[in-house]
Amino acid sequence: MVQQEKEDDHLYKHLGADQHLPGTLAPPTSNRGGAILGVDIRHKDRKVGRKEPKSQDIYLRLLVKLYRFLARRANSTFNQVVLKRLFMSRTNRPPLSLSRMIRKMKLPGRENKTAVVVGTITDDVRVQEVPKLKVCALRVSSRGRSRILKAGGKILTFDQLALDPPKGCGTVLLSGPRKGREVYRHFGKAPGTPHSHTKPYVRSKGQKFECARGLRASRGYKN
Repeated sequence: MVQQEKEDDHLYKHLGADQHLPGTLAPPTSNRGGAILGVDIRHKDRKVGRKEPKSQDIYLRLLVKLYRFLARRANSTFNQVVLKRLFMSRTNRPPLSLSRMIRKMKLPGRENKTAVVVGTITDDVRVQEVPKLKVCALRVSSRGRSRILKAGGKILTFDQLALDPPKGCGTVLLSGPRKGREVYRHFGKAPGTPHSHTKPYVRSKGQKFECARGLRASRGYKN
């Protein structure tokens, strides 16, 4: 069968797209602008990790080019981790609040080190005093930027960081809470089952809307 298909492909090249020999397979067609139909890949052997970012942002792609070189040539795990995080989707690069960053940088042994965040740093109005910080991030919100600079801190971009310590010496890699999104509260055991703390999808809160559903027989059912 495979040999027959190879011979048919060879004949299509000589005959053109419009004509084919009788008794041979017709060229593959599709309703979507002449695109060839899907290929049955060996899904068990396929690696699904990203090799490049989905984003077409030219500045992000230049950073990928830079850190791909550093990950290959500089003997440092730091550059490999940064490169991997540059590939990630936005849901896997959650924003890091100013308060969490201050708390992490106050840990012993992290004085005078640079906080590196492959993502966004946002302001936190609950923080009254901001210490002097040296920060590197893809983006810093306007209010967070002004508060860091007002405290005498410094904000670097990733190309500036690559010039200062190419191997990532004197840095602390931080990231935001990846499971901090509200959608994660709905994941887990079914709402109402014993020992479940999963948040149900309800239209509204009130006396008429799934009050103690699954906990009492009078409210739908009891587990």
